[in-house]
This record gives sequence, C-alpha cells and structure tokens, in this order.
Amino acid sequence: MALVPMTELLAKAEAGKYAVGAFNANNMEIVQAIAMAAEKEKAPVIMQASQGAIKYAGLDYIIGMVKIAAESTRVPIALHLDHGTSFEQVVRCIRGGFSSVMFDGSQLPLEENIRITKKVVEIARPINVSVEAELGKIGGTEDDISVKESLFTDPYEAEVFVKETGVDALAVAIGTAHGQYKGEPKLDFERLKKIRELVNIPIVLHGSSGVPDEAITKAISLGVRKVNIDTNIREAFVARLRQEIENNPAEIDPRKLLGPGRDAAVELIREKIRLFGSSGKA
Repeated sequence: MALVPMTELLAKAEAGKYAVGAFNANNMEIVQAIAMAAEKEKAPVIMQASQGAIKYAGLDYIIGMVKIAAESTRVPIALHLDHGTSFEQVVRCIRGGFSSVMFDGSQLPLEENIRITKKVVEIARPINVSVEAELGKIGGTEDDISVKESLFTDPYEAEVFVKETGVDALAVAIGTAHGQYKGEPKLDFERLKKIRELVNIPIVLHGSSGVPDEAITKAISLGVRKVNIDTNIREAFVARLRQEIENNPAEIDPRKLLGPGRDAAVELIREKIRLFGSSGKA
C-alpha cells in the first residue's frame, strides 16, 4: 500500500476506541520489524523518524525504506516526522514524501508555538499531510532534545491552542518521559481527562516505553489514540544482539547477528500492538 495520512488511522482509532502504535524507525532492521509485526497482527502502524534517525540514516534513506515497507505490506502505514523543531525541517519532510509531521514548539512561548504550528497546518492540510503538535514539556531525552523537568500541559491552554492552530493531533505532558525510566512513572489521569473534555482531537502519548500496561490501557480509555514507542524496541533489539555476539563471538556476518535482533523487535512490537487494541484493525 502507499503511505497514508496519520489522520486516517487516528479517525478509525477514535471510532473504535483504540490507539495506533507509533514506532521509531532507526535503521533497516527496525523498519522491517515494524512492517512484519504490523502484517502479522493485521494492524495499522505509524513509522516515525526522529531527528537522530534522520541524521544517522539520511532523510532519503528513511523515506525510501519506509515507502518500500509500506508498498510491501497489506496494512496501512503512515510516515511521520517525530519532534520536528523548525518550520524548515517540516517542509523538507513534507516535500520528501512524509504523510504526517510533528512540529514540536513546546520549548517556545505559547503564542510562538501557535504561530508556527498554524503555518505548518496551512501548508500541510491542502496536500493531505497530517500535523501533530506538542503542548507542555515531556521529560527525559529525545535524541538531541533534553528536558530537565516536565511542565505538564495546561488543559485550558490546550483548548486555545487547538482552536487557534487547527492541528490534527496533540501530544500532551502528563507524566511520561523520553528514554529509560528511573522508577515507575505516575500519570496524571485527571489532567488527561480534562484535556480530552476540552479538546476534541486525538491525544498522543510520548515517552510510553516503560509505562505499565494498565496505565497505557487507562490512557487509551481516556482518549489517547497514538502511543509512541522507541526505547523498548531498542532494548529488545540490542539485548538479542548482545546475546548473539556472546554466543557466537567468532561470527563476522552482520546479517546473522542483526537478524535475531530484528526478530526480538518484531515480538516486542506485536505485544505493543495488542496492548493498544489495534490488532486486527487494518
């Protein structure tokens, strides 16, 4: 299938009260793993490219790999820019063929975040490219973006932001963090509930690796329709890779080492798809 807009996937998720998994595509094996897991689960998926992935693989390689994966499967796949921090970067990704983009202006004053996000929506909507934005700061580290402390999303600011920008999906800060957690995250469900009452668009949960399953399930019941997973995939992939190297120290064929890592990523992603309720929804 050709790449599809994220809005198409999230509209169906809203109707069915489930969430779509957004998995970061960091290299060829992980792109393959996301596609294989989606195919096995008959589930829609979002493949995300962060700034780190684009810097590592190159924008054209990311686009090429994901497009091939989408064309080779029978499930709908969106290609999404994760945490774009400039209008220029968003434009490059749209021109390159992304079906969805995120402008992350959460570090900016509210008025500036609204202004740039509105510009992104104005250029993206006529060509059917979806737009995600972020309000409030999500803790942890996302590639080169570091946030020392979380600033939770204000529900009333979220209401104004969505009305002013017309954005398609909103990432909110309710207690999750990027990267590996130290201790168990505590999500502010009352804040999430209030945001969803005031904002009638799909809510996005970033930093979801390491969040307990029951917390993810509750967040979905309160309106989260896109759940981002990156760190858990890296953990599964690298753990199996290390195991293969330890078991076969003389092996020099990278395919025999990376292949099992890909298999581990497939199983992890399948588990997440089932948790999100999107299995069988393609």
